[in-house]
Amino acid sequence: MPTELPPPVLLAQGLHKAYGSKVALQSVSLTLQRGEFVALLGPNGAGKSTLIQILSGLFVPDRGDLWVLGHDIRRHAPRALSQLGVVFQQLSLDMDLSVQANLLFHTDLHGLPRALARQRIEEGLAQHGLQAQAKEAVRSLSGGNRRKVELIRALLHRPRFLLMDEATVGLDPASRQDLMRSVEALAGSGEVAVLWTTHLVEEVVNAHRLVILNHGAIAYDGSPADLRQQNESMSLEQAFLAQCRKSASVKA
Repeated sequence: MPTELPPPVLLAQGLHKAYGSKVALQSVSLTLQRGEFVALLGPNGAGKSTLIQILSGLFVPDRGDLWVLGHDIRRHAPRALSQLGVVFQQLSLDMDLSVQANLLFHTDLHGLPRALARQRIEEGLAQHGLQAQAKEAVRSLSGGNRRKVELIRALLHRPRFLLMDEATVGLDPASRQDLMRSVEALAGSGEVAVLWTTHLVEEVVNAHRLVILNHGAIAYDGSPADLRQQNESMSLEQAFLAQCRKSASVKA
């Protein structure tokens, strides 16, 4: 008998969300497979924030369906969200607690035994060179190191889907590249599927797939190279802008 294929890490179908008369998302469908690094790119006001809030379980769509590893997020939210790790655009650490205390709080929420939690925390800190800062208050860390702590925290419960929401905002170029390399390596190892949202074109160059969201709808879903080819081999930034203009003219 043929082996049944595993479900996609993420399957979103026909997501629609409106705030009164303002439509934020319209018929958005998206799929991620294990090991994929997918970049979600869009101009300000494109609907990225609304989509991220729906994917992370903070908002409920007006219409549409959403599954994480085969678990319907409406009917089985705890199972679906247990497979999700998130680094939000806004810092979500307790600034006055130590790095270790922030991480232990997260493992407690996920019910990890303390011995296992401490082992994973030590491994994460070692991987990112932060062992010496374990007892320090988060407030004392640089912006880049705070982001590293958030990435460590997002992975402590071993999620299969990592959502990075404008995670490099406010970082210097070196810290931004360091964070991106870490996340790209995670996807490359096949451990997780990554959805990386950004408005910076230079952050999507190495993505397996590029999804462009504009005016609440998917304007493109394919490789960065194909996007350039479809737009007469322009630079990636020029091709992105051209694709946004095309989608806007079709909408109009």
